[in-house]
Amino acid sequence: MQQSDFDALCRILCDEEVMRAAYESAFSPDEAQNWLNRHLKRYEDYGFGLWAVVLKETNEMIGQCGLTLQQWKEKELLEIGYLFQKAYWHRGYAAEAAIACREYAFTVLDADSVCSMIRDTHIASQNVAVRNGMKIIDKAAKNFRNTEMNFFLYSAERTK
Repeated sequence: MQQSDFDALCRILCDEEVMRAAYESAFSPDEAQNWLNRHLKRYEDYGFGLWAVVLKETNEMIGQCGLTLQQWKEKELLEIGYLFQKAYWHRGYAAEAAIACREYAFTVLDADSVCSMIRDTHIASQNVAVRNGMKIIDKAAKNFRNTEMNFFLYSAERTK
């Protein structure tokens, strides 16, 4: 992603229905800018982050998917995360992008495992994780934006 993707990113992060599934409420435009800034910094620091998912036919940004380092119970884990515009839900784009990120993590970053932290109520994202070869290995409550939410930790290990 880059700054020029901000308007498309806001169509995702500022959408109440999209964000209710992931984080309980939509972001403000300022929060969306902070989100984008964090990912631009991650590119500088780590060489990866969440990337724009763009339709080949139209060059339209329809979502974001990528790799970030996230905390889970005192451990730092490599997570595959994804968010898409509602119009593109249930079309296979999230699974396709998540699978590509898993392969990138294993082949380019030489990671031994990847995970996805998914709300226990977000069945569609759980299905994406399963399609990505992941299984639930843990459950925990996490606080995000002053709201306590239950998450499953899905994980996949690299086969040698």
